[in-house]
Amino acid sequence: MKTVTLNNGVVMPQIGYGVYQVSPAECERCVSDALSVGYRMIDTAQAYHNEEGVGAAVKKSGIARNELFLVSKIWISNYGFEKAKASIDESLRKLGTDYIDLMLLHQPF
Repeated sequence: MKTVTLNNGVVMPQIGYGVYQVSPAECERCVSDALSVGYRMIDTAQAYHNEEGVGAAVKKSGIARNELFLVSKIWISNYGFEKAKASIDESLRKLGTDYIDLMLLHQPF
């Protein structure tokens, strides 16, 4: 898998698997399939309502967490320090991980 090194030294895969419009019921299976064929970056968002499926697939995959790159996004209603902090904690809980590799602002305007 080709990677790119970000300005802060973090190495990110150039190709990832996105779960936009993947139902919560199907998400775990889809991400499991993606991981089994070599994807190592998974892109989700709070607004997709499927972070738990991503987390379950990652946990069941047996792939070391440091070999994966997880991306999520803070929804616009969660902007502002306190709301963002709480929503990130919720995403961490749903993903079942101690960290998210890249957290973006969804619709940053």
